[in-house]
Amino acid sequence: MSIRAAEPEDAAAIASIWNGMIAGSLFTFTNQLKTEAEIRALIEARPRAVWLAEADGQGGLAGFVTYGTFRNGPGYAATVEHSIVLAEGARRSGTGRLLMERAMAEAAQQGMHVMVAGISAVNSGAVAFHAALGFVEAGRLREVGRKNDQWLDLILMQKTLTSD
Repeated sequence: MSIRAAEPEDAAAIASIWNGMIAGSLFTFTNQLKTEAEIRALIEARPRAVWLAEADGQGGLAGFVTYGTFRNGPGYAATVEHSIVLAEGARRSGTGRLLMERAMAEAAQQGMHVMVAGISAVNSGAVAFHAALGFVEAGRLREVGRKNDQWLDLILMQKTLTSD
C-alpha cells in the first residue's frame, strides 16, 4: 500500500468511492454527490492536505483522507477537521490507519494542534477506529443530522497532535 498526495487528476477515482459512501450509507448526512470539479477544487485548495492510498501494483484507489478548517475565526486556526473514506474492500486492512497517520503527521508539521472527527453515531466502526488512533469522544450532538427521513446523532472526537 502506498500513500501519496492527491492530484487534480485523481478527482474521478475519489468521486467514485466518496459518492458510493454518500449514496449507500448514513455515515455522512448529505445526499448531495460530489462532482469531479468540486474535488479538483478541493485538492487545489488544500495542497498537502488530501492524501490517497493506492494498492501497490494494482493502481486502484483504496481510500483517501483530507483535512481543513474546523471553524472560521483566528481562535480556531490550529484546529482542523478531517474526513476519511475507504473503498469497500480496503476496510479493516490497515489502510485507514496509514492514511490517518500521514494526515496527522502532516497536520502537526503544518502547525495544527488538534484534529477533530465528526462521526455519524450509526458508524460504530469509525468510532472504534478513531479511538484506536488515540481520539477521545468530546461530545455528542443529538439529532443534528437528517438523512433518508431519519434523525441522526453526531459524535465529536478529537486528538491533540502537538504538545505546545
